[in-house]
Amino acid sequence: MKLITAALLAASAAAFAPAQVAQTSTSLSALVPSDGKFENELGVQPPIGFYDPLGLLDNADQERFDRLRYVEVKHGRVCMLAFLGQIVTRAGIHLPGSIDQAGDSFASFPNGIAAILGPDAMPLGGTWQIVGLCGFLELGIMMDSANGAEPGEFPGDFRNGSLDFGWDKFSEDQKLFKRGIELNNGRAAMLGILGLMIHEKLNEIGMVADLPIIGALK
Repeated sequence: MKLITAALLAASAAAFAPAQVAQTSTSLSALVPSDGKFENELGVQPPIGFYDPLGLLDNADQERFDRLRYVEVKHGRVCMLAFLGQIVTRAGIHLPGSIDQAGDSFASFPNGIAAILGPDAMPLGGTWQIVGLCGFLELGIMMDSANGAEPGEFPGDFRNGSLDFGWDKFSEDQKLFKRGIELNNGRAAMLGILGLMIHEKLNEIGMVADLPIIGALK
């Protein structure tokens, strides 16, 4: 059991370690005209290589690829924040002060999905505040050129001519490497938060202790 646990942890850690990406142009123009695949794009790396089991890129053009890459990057960023939020709140770390005028603290509400959907969930007004903030960021700040913002350097570039944080000081190779890191971390976080959500629901209905591996690790 210890060997299995160590192997799982090693595999998880490897998912966050970026592999060297192929030398591709920043315009993401490596369309393979013979079969419509993007086999030389950023994010195509060992051991899986090009992976499109649903055929989303069959006969796709560059605009279609850029749209899917934009969605992947955004979902990865959201899931990285969600995964971090789960880990931090599960460790008992919450914002200080009250969450409403009644004096309820942030820690008084459950963690995870239960904070929104559970019997002790936050009031509906709090949920709408979260939805409103996300909508404001989506429509007013975190935009790319497709939504009327300044043209980005790559899909998912939300700098809009103002946010930079030293990005322009990196070489082209450094930029590709750092974008590869973000893709890997985002993909791992999407799987990670899904696993945490499933584990939370299994625990809620009392099934976690009945699973052999999970029960042995508790």
